[in-house]
Amino acid sequence: MSERASAEQIRSVSSDEAPVSRTGGPATVPIRVVIVDDHTLLREGTIQLLEQEAEVKVVGQAGSGEEGLEVLGRLRPDVALIDVHLPGMSGLELARATAASLPEVRVLIVSAYDDYAYLTEALEIGVGGYLLKTATTRELVDAVRAVAGGVFVLDQALSSRLTRRRSGPLAAGALTRRESEVLGVLARGRSNQQIATELGLGQRTVEGHVSSVLGKLGVASRAEAVAYALGHRLVVPEDHGDSRDAG
Repeated sequence: MSERASAEQIRSVSSDEAPVSRTGGPATVPIRVVIVDDHTLLREGTIQLLEQEAEVKVVGQAGSGEEGLEVLGRLRPDVALIDVHLPGMSGLELARATAASLPEVRVLIVSAYDDYAYLTEALEIGVGGYLLKTATTRELVDAVRAVAGGVFVLDQALSSRLTRRRSGPLAAGALTRRESEVLGVLARGRSNQQIATELGLGQRTVEGHVSSVLGKLGVASRAEAVAYALGHRLVVPEDHGDSRDAG
């Protein structure tokens, strides 16, 4: 992995921090990871890199979407690293199936492709993050930690490309309180249905708020809204402490 890219996270995760568990205390149980990638060399290399970290344990791997779905259903890891291009069922189809049947498994897309359409679909599905394969080893490990803790991760290279250039950030107060709440959950990679459930709103109401947010930010898609929110710090860590209980 090259040094060119870095992951933009809603909450930064310092490599100097002492490991913490997903309940906020000292680490006792490693983050269980499954890797789904059809390139054996890349898959095995990623396993070697991750297993150098005491807080990460790779518990399974798969080389296709169908195999990945079976492995994820059987092992139910904390985080699934999924490539976009897989033989048979694509990585995004696998991510969608995982979100529907295994919502406790957080998906981190790790792809060689920075295609806008892929990112948009991934955000619609509600993945935990989208990282490019140009990321460094440290960025990959930090991304796994962040996604396991409920923090959405977006590769900085993608964020920079998607952010609309403006003279400055959105004026304070331009978004209503509810729109800010919707943007905060949206920036964690949640789908409209997930936003509705989390905020106790109807799905059509959420769709209206999302549309309003896009208009006020001057962006054309959810992906651009997330990039803009991250780039201009319209979302803060306190809004995104969606850590799961251990176990």
